[in-house]
Amino acid sequence: MNLVETTRAIEAGEVSLGIELGSTRIKAVLVTDDFNTIASGSYVWENRFENGVWTYPIDEVWTGIQQSYTQMAADVQSKYHSALTKISAVGVSAMMHGYLAFDKSGKLLVPFRTWRNNITEQSADELTKLFDFNIPQRWSIAHLYQAILNGEDHVRNVNFITSLAGYVTWKLSGEKVLGVGDASGVFPIDDKTGTYDKKMLDKFSNLDNVKQYPWDIEDILPDILPAGKVAGHLTAEGASLLDANGNLEAGSVMAPPEGDAGTGMVGTNSVRKRTGNISVGTSSFSMNVLDKPLTKVYRDIDIVMTPDGSPVAMVHINNCSSDINAWASVFNEFAARLGVELKPDRLYETLFLEAAKADPDAGGLVNYSYQSGENITKIKAGRPLFVRTPNSKFSLPNFMQTQLYAAFAPLKIGMDILINQEHVHTDVMIAQGGLFRTPVIGQQVLANALNVPITVMSTAGEGGPWGMAVLAVYAKRDTDASLEDFLDQEVFTNPESMTLSPEPEGVAGYQKFIEKYQGGLPVEAAAGDAISD
Repeated sequence: MNLVETTRAIEAGEVSLGIELGSTRIKAVLVTDDFNTIASGSYVWENRFENGVWTYPIDEVWTGIQQSYTQMAADVQSKYHSALTKISAVGVSAMMHGYLAFDKSGKLLVPFRTWRNNITEQSADELTKLFDFNIPQRWSIAHLYQAILNGEDHVRNVNFITSLAGYVTWKLSGEKVLGVGDASGVFPIDDKTGTYDKKMLDKFSNLDNVKQYPWDIEDILPDILPAGKVAGHLTAEGASLLDANGNLEAGSVMAPPEGDAGTGMVGTNSVRKRTGNISVGTSSFSMNVLDKPLTKVYRDIDIVMTPDGSPVAMVHINNCSSDINAWASVFNEFAARLGVELKPDRLYETLFLEAAKADPDAGGLVNYSYQSGENITKIKAGRPLFVRTPNSKFSLPNFMQTQLYAAFAPLKIGMDILINQEHVHTDVMIAQGGLFRTPVIGQQVLANALNVPITVMSTAGEGGPWGMAVLAVYAKRDTDASLEDFLDQEVFTNPESMTLSPEPEGVAGYQKFIEKYQGGLPVEAAAGDAISD
């Protein structure tokens, strides 16, 4: 669309909004019906470690959303000289999993427990054995059952549990719903019915320590909708929550809320069987859309869903870029002391380009980028640690290479299970995230680490909120086209991408690094051990 056409679309309300609440940033993206981003706004926030729990204040959810929306609306006004009053469709995405529990009055019973917590080990282990299905520590049902095992007082008053995206959508629309992808991080999904697995619901309800409570598990879970369905409409109260200035009208179609994994799949056109994508940020995860079930249950492989309900093998790691960001901040402080002011893109580009000069094995240096605990490597709590020996080749290039190598190390350990034991191969593996803003460097490291070709698409830089906006357009279209066909035929009609293949020397160097990395763990992860045969 040209400027005049875009202005007309804004005035007619023929625009859609995607909101994503990520680990470090809340972002609002406005798109036209041809999926072009015309305005955006963002808000930076940080999780807090309070009373042994990683959390975000619930009030800051709305502070961040309102500031993002206000900034986005101001962007519209400045570019197109038109006030934003009507939006045809709205979709909300957020970091997956975690625990938000409410009583019948809608009061939050305990502070939001995020995906980053490693406090549900007993619950996750017991439920995994009960269901013969892997239940990760970060899933909502693991948090609920751990609260039961802990004898927490609030459990008796639970009336509704949901994810962060589900909570925001509930407040905007009044509907207690989840997209199937996000719901698969709340409770296991039966891929044949597209609903919560009935046999597992019954097993949970029949546990003696669950029977004592007045609620039934089926009654306190959100309803499930696949992508393309309408999840209610924006209410007047919801419109005022979004737009603090009061200009936005009610009535927008609401898309089923999704997790950031789902929007990552949409944003990289990776919802078809045998496609895969990797999202990197504060955490990192790979999503591999399966064409057949895994042969075993693995504690390090999660089975979740695409936004339209296809099974996905997910490898999730809690720690990825946080340690890189911390070290970059130190280098930035040093530059400032010298009177050099560096913008973030220049800072990271300078540091990452140094890694291109490194030894293939990073000179024998090792880094553990654990800002929080890490399930795959059995690390209970955050312990960032950089390690070298007197014989290591300690240089800036090797140091930066080590940071990149460490960011992907737990992901490689999990992916090795899928590739080497389950022989899961994807036709394409697409990566997205801030580490790839500097071309080639991070992409090549990831290709060498996993020993698979990695593709980065130009649209991948749009991120999760753009993917959620695409899902909002899909919901309002009321089309019979499948999500995969919709993406192929309407969204990614002429994709720009770059693929890098593994380099033999880099693959060998990373293998040396990962051997040192695993050898230095207090208890080496038994990667690949299944819990059932």
